[in-house]
Amino acid sequence: MPPDAYLALRAGATVIEADSFGEKVLLLVDGSMLKLFRRKRLLSSAAWYPYAERFADNASALRQRGIPVPEVIDVFRIPSIGRDAVHYHPLPGRTLRQLRREGLEPSREARLKDAFTHLLVELHEKGVYFRSLHLGNVVCTPDGRLGLIDIADARMSRRPLRRHQRIRNLQRLLKTADESEWVDEKAILERRPKT
Repeated sequence: MPPDAYLALRAGATVIEADSFGEKVLLLVDGSMLKLFRRKRLLSSAAWYPYAERFADNASALRQRGIPVPEVIDVFRIPSIGRDAVHYHPLPGRTLRQLRREGLEPSREARLKDAFTHLLVELHEKGVYFRSLHLGNVVCTPDGRLGLIDIADARMSRRPLRRHQRIRNLQRLLKTADESEWVDEKAILERRPKT
C-alpha cells in the first residue's frame, strides 16, 4: 500500500492499542479496524507468512468451523512504516473481560462461564489451538454467541487436540488472576461440554 493510501485510510482514526514501537490497532472512521503487525526479528517466519495473512487465513478457517470471528476486508503490506496490516470489520459485542469488569448478575455470569467452557471444548474438538486464550479475546455477540478476536496466532488441525495440547492451551488462562474461575478445567480435559 502506498504511503498516501495508508494516510488516507487512517485519517481520523482512533488508536485503540499501541506500544513502544508504535500503533498496533486503529478504529477507523467508518467503524472498521486496522491491525498493524511488525516483524520482531529479521529472520522470522513472518517474513514469508506475515501475521496479517495468518489473521485472515485463521478468520476463514474458524468461520468454516462455525466460530464467530471478525470479517476480514483486506490484507496488505505498508512498506513506508514497515508493517503488515489486516483491515477488518470487528466482531460486534463485548469481551467477557469487559462484561466481567462492568459487573454481571450471578445468573448471567454462570451462563457465560458455562458458555465459555463449552466454547473451549468445541474449539479443542474442532482442532483449534488458540494461543491467545483469555477473557479479553472472547466476545459475547449481540445474539449471545461467543466468538474470538486477536486470532493471528491460532493454529488449526484436522483432528481434535490431544490431552497435553488442551492442558497447554489452558495454562495461560489458569495463571491469569480471577479468570481461571471462568473455566471448568475438568470438563475441557474430559472433552464434555456442560449442558
